[in-house]
Amino acid sequence: MLAEIITIGDEILIGQIVDTNSAWMGQQLNKIGIKVKQISSVSDDREHILNALAEASKRADVILITGGLGPTKDDITKKTLAEYFNVGLMENQDALDNVERIFKRYNRPLLEVNKQQALVPENCEVILNENGTAPGMWFNHHGKIYMSMPGVPFEMMYMMEGQVLPKLQATIELPVIVHKTILTAGEGESFLAETIADIEDSLPPHIKLAYLPKLGQVRLRLSGFGDDARALEKEVEHYASQIIERVKHVVVAEEDLPIEKAILNQMEQRGLTLSTAESCTGGLISHMLTQHLGSSKVFLGGAVSYSNDLKEDILDVKHETLQQFGAVSEQTAVEMAEGALKNFKSDYAVAVTGIAGPDGGTPDKPVGTVWIAVVSANNRQIKKFTYVGKRLQNIERSAISAFTMLNNLLKA
Repeated sequence: MLAEIITIGDEILIGQIVDTNSAWMGQQLNKIGIKVKQISSVSDDREHILNALAEASKRADVILITGGLGPTKDDITKKTLAEYFNVGLMENQDALDNVERIFKRYNRPLLEVNKQQALVPENCEVILNENGTAPGMWFNHHGKIYMSMPGVPFEMMYMMEGQVLPKLQATIELPVIVHKTILTAGEGESFLAETIADIEDSLPPHIKLAYLPKLGQVRLRLSGFGDDARALEKEVEHYASQIIERVKHVVVAEEDLPIEKAILNQMEQRGLTLSTAESCTGGLISHMLTQHLGSSKVFLGGAVSYSNDLKEDILDVKHETLQQFGAVSEQTAVEMAEGALKNFKSDYAVAVTGIAGPDGGTPDKPVGTVWIAVVSANNRQIKKFTYVGKRLQNIERSAISAFTMLNNLLKA
C-alpha cells in the first residue's frame, strides 16, 4: 500500500515556513503499514494542483493533501478538488455548525467569508475539524483514497490521529510493519556497518537494516514486513539483540528517542541528578533537556556563563586559570563543571566552552575548538573537539558531544 503526500502553499516553496507536516505524516503512515512513495510541494496554482493530483493517482493508493483550505482568495484547494473530481460545491451543515460553534466560543462575529468554510465538494465525506474551521475532506475515487486536511500542523495532527488513521486502518487491509530502532553515539556509520556486517548479511529478505546518521549519532533501524505481528516482533528483536550486544559500547537507547531523552530516562531510573555550565552552547543543552516532560526529576538547572566574570562569580572558575589558559581550555572546562557540581549540588555536571565562530579564533585555538568536561564526584571525562562547520552546526555538535560523553560516563 503506497501513499503520496502533497503539500500546497507558496509559503513552503519560498522557504517562509518549513514543511514539518510531511515528515510527521510519513512517520504515522509507516507505523500502520503504509509506505510513502513520494512527497510533493506545489504552489497555490490551480494547474499545478491538478497536475499533482493526477500524477499522484498514478503512483499511489492513498493521496494525502494539506494546505489551501483557509477562507481567503489565495486558498483554492477546495475549488480545485471539486474541479478535479468534476463536481460542484455544497454547504455541509455539520461543517457550518462547527464554524458557528467556534466563533461563538470566542465571541467573534461570523462573516460570510467564514461561512464559506462549510462549502465542500459534493462527493466528499466531511471529517470535522475539532481544532479549527476548515473541515477535512475524504474522497473515494476510482479505487483511490484522497484526504484533504488543513495545513496548520496541530489541526492536521489531531485530525490524522483521531480520525484519518483509524479510518484508513478500517478501510484498507494493511500489512504488518515492525520497527526497532537502536540509538548509538560516538561512532560513524562506516565503523558500525563494518562491525555488524555479518549480522546484516544474515538478515532475511523481509527484514531490512537502515543507517540514519545525524551529527555524531547513528540510528540503526530494523524494519520487518509480514502478516504475523507477534512472530515478526520476535524475529526483529532477535536480530536487534545481536546488534546491541556487538556495539553495546556506543548504544544510548534501544528505542527511537532523542539522545537527551534517553539520558534523562537512564538517570531517572538510577535516581541521579544533572546540572550544566554552558558557554558557547548558550543554553542549548538545558533547552534540549527541559523540552521533555518530567525533566525536572533529573535536571536541577545550570548557568549560561558566556562572560569570564560569570564563570568566576557563578561557577568559581579561578581568575588565574582564565588568565593563564583562557576561557577555551581544558582547565576552564574542568573548573566550570566542578563549580556546577558543587554549587548546584547535582550528581553529574556537564560543562562546554569553545569558539563557535565565525570569528574569535586564533592560530592556537581556531574556530570550532571546543572543550567539554563531564564530571561526577568519583569520575570525569574531558575532551577537546575541533569542528569544521558553521556556527549553529558547531553549537549543535557540541551539545550532542556533551550528551555522548555523559552517556559514556554513566556507563563507566
